[in-house]
Amino acid sequence: MAAARNIVVTGVTRGLGRALVERFVERGHRVAGCGRSGEEIERLRAEHPEPHHFAAVDVADAENVAGWASEVLASLGPPDLVVNNAGVMNRQASLWELDAQEFDEIMQVNVTGTVNVIRAFVPAMIERGTGVIANLSSGWGRSTSPEVAPYCASKWAIEGLSQALAQELPNGLVAAAVNPGVIDTAMLRKCWDEHAAAYPKPDEWSHGAADFLLGIGVRDNGRALTIPG
Repeated sequence: MAAARNIVVTGVTRGLGRALVERFVERGHRVAGCGRSGEEIERLRAEHPEPHHFAAVDVADAENVAGWASEVLASLGPPDLVVNNAGVMNRQASLWELDAQEFDEIMQVNVTGTVNVIRAFVPAMIERGTGVIANLSSGWGRSTSPEVAPYCASKWAIEGLSQALAQELPNGLVAAAVNPGVIDTAMLRKCWDEHAAAYPKPDEWSHGAADFLLGIGVRDNGRALTIPG
């Protein structure tokens, strides 16, 4: 069995994040995760006690993220892999029909939240000299569709942010934008309704996805990756 790694995953209370936690734990790794649902976090804590670490965190709140990261670093040490998965989708509407609060929430969670997590964990990873930051993007981070303009904007931002970060990191560290593919999640059903059922559920997707994420290495720094589906 491969050596146990320290893995940080955001958005663990539902969908892809929840499924990835299960796969990483099954593979013998130590997982620190966060999500906004306190009830689901308590369930995760009961199912996966120490050395795992789960906390209710709003990734859009820099101080909240910094406090959580301090706890994780103290208990587990620097992460070997950070999976920035937390994200939200706008309601389907033309861009001019979405008010400022709706647009701002998308950007604060999907973009600012990713930056907050990077800021909180990467210095410790740099000090150690190794680590992978996988920022989950989307097919809509490389293409566009009507009525999801804020989400597209946020994921295109993740693509550019990841490439720039990759240029800034010292040798030994890796940053990559990762398109997870099309998965039947609550987020997808918000856009596609019952048509989302044609795609794999998070649990089915997560087996190959976990192995793919664990396989990201220095050769992938700055690349736009896609998890095979």
